[in-house]
Amino acid sequence: MEDVSKTGTTGYLERQMLIAMPGMVDSNFAGSVTLLCQHNQAGAIGITINRVSGFTLGDIFSQLQIDCSDDTVRNLVVLEGGPVAPDRGFVLHSPLDGYESSMEVGEEIMVTTSRDVLADIASGSGPDKYVVALGYAGWGGGQLEGEMLANAWLSVSADTDIVFDLPLPSRFDRALERLGIRLDQLLPEAGHA
Repeated sequence: MEDVSKTGTTGYLERQMLIAMPGMVDSNFAGSVTLLCQHNQAGAIGITINRVSGFTLGDIFSQLQIDCSDDTVRNLVVLEGGPVAPDRGFVLHSPLDGYESSMEVGEEIMVTTSRDVLADIASGSGPDKYVVALGYAGWGGGQLEGEMLANAWLSVSADTDIVFDLPLPSRFDRALERLGIRLDQLLPEAGHA
């Protein structure tokens, strides 16, 4: 993420969750829900919040040489945040100031890319709620807008319950429910009036 230390910019899709439409052909995003963290004229950056990577938080702690004795925390799954920079970590978390590289994603969610938040999570002094992801979703200037016009995505306001609390398999359906629709109501192709 570019200059994550600053607060969000003025993109109209910031603080939104993107829901992949049934016709999504990119296997990186089929069936996904992605929290947009930044959106401006240069492009957009988001973290997919419903795909499991092959790693646990314990794997990340071991790689970074961070001690953690809490097996519950060590066994938490790490998400596959997107296809860009899959070796780079992102922590979506409830607000807690003081981290080196953080950005607000609305009033109730922050994203941090620095190691210090992981050290605090390992020691039990971190944010109340968090999810860790590897990689991110990125779009160049105008690319996401074009995909929206092509009906690849629906958008809905970010919801902390979906981001932090729901089991991963429920997140897609719950995001759709926030729009008052069900998956069986969507067609893989859409037209324009």
